[in-house]
Amino acid sequence: MSRVRVLVGTRKGAFLLESDGQRRRWQIRGPFFGGWEIYHLKGSPVDPDRLYASQSNGWFGQIIQRSDDGGQTWYPPGGAVETTPEGLPMGQSNQFLYDTSPETGRPLRTHQWYDGTQHPWEFKRVWHLEPSYTDPDTVYAGVEDAALFRSTDGGTTWHELAALRDQQAEKWSPGAGGLGLHTILLDPNNPRRIYVAISAAGAFRTDDGGQSWKVITNGLTSKYMPDPTAQVGFCVHRLAMHPSHPDRVFMQLHWNVMRTDNAGELWTNIGAGLPSDFGFPIEVHAHEPETVYVVPIQSDSEHYPPEGKLRVYRSRSGGGDWEPLAHGLPQEHCYVNVLRDAMSRDELDDCGIYFGTTGGQVYVSPDSGDHWHPIVTQLPPVVSVEVQTLP
Repeated sequence: MSRVRVLVGTRKGAFLLESDGQRRRWQIRGPFFGGWEIYHLKGSPVDPDRLYASQSNGWFGQIIQRSDDGGQTWYPPGGAVETTPEGLPMGQSNQFLYDTSPETGRPLRTHQWYDGTQHPWEFKRVWHLEPSYTDPDTVYAGVEDAALFRSTDGGTTWHELAALRDQQAEKWSPGAGGLGLHTILLDPNNPRRIYVAISAAGAFRTDDGGQSWKVITNGLTSKYMPDPTAQVGFCVHRLAMHPSHPDRVFMQLHWNVMRTDNAGELWTNIGAGLPSDFGFPIEVHAHEPETVYVVPIQSDSEHYPPEGKLRVYRSRSGGGDWEPLAHGLPQEHCYVNVLRDAMSRDELDDCGIYFGTTGGQVYVSPDSGDHWHPIVTQLPPVVSVEVQTLP
């Protein structure tokens, strides 16, 4: 029987939650990198033992961690380092990722990030990691300030796909959480096609592996933008796509839930029937491309469920209508939020849906949303949830 591994990133470390196909009893491992913010944690679709983690700290900066044995050990070893090779405090420069010499224990400047001119790139954090469908050593990273990087050597070196910033980057502006490239969707049938989303800039697509990009915001509207004809400046919260339908993409916008059936050439609003069309995550069922999930919250200033009732909403018609899913979820005095990367699914025959909250709960529904139960209830605030289906 297949089993699942839930990769949870929190404000104070990473946790691995593992279960068999019944998804009733769970083994909990962690925290890994205790005390550090783990903004995203994701496994390779090619090698189930290859995991990548975005580890950041306001003092020590940004590190990418990699595990080649399902989280038993991590590279670079030792995690945080306190000084540069020259003995200077790292502070908040975030220019480099560090490893430790096995001979001396001193940090080595081996993990470098480059822009197109070979100068170190300064940024605040890595928002999202997206491993390749075909190569465990190839992984993409979306960073803040917004840019897209790719590594082809397991995260040792990184190079920017700089053409993305040709798409009116001077007009991009930070959302409430910063100017982050937070969503990367890879087309499993066409490795040269990539979708990305940036808050607050919009959605973009490349069909040539990142050599050129196209703004894909036609049909989006926002009352916050003074120019109604603008192509960029939209605060996209999240994109989701079923691998079998790469032209159909769902979007949670800053207000409005949207859908495109032509790879972003035109978006239509599918939010009618929701108690609020403001939220952060959006996910698609593993086996039903028309089944989509959102978690509405009250408003852009009230980041908690409407009426204090935690409900996931499901549409089985691609957004044509919506139904609340609440069985097993708190229905009074609940004021948690679910962040953009904190919802995922497994690939089992009875598709499981998962989400984590800012209150430290991680929930699972082993029957596509009909019934929910908590896996854990007292973690640090959950930032990201990803799921691996393992043999």
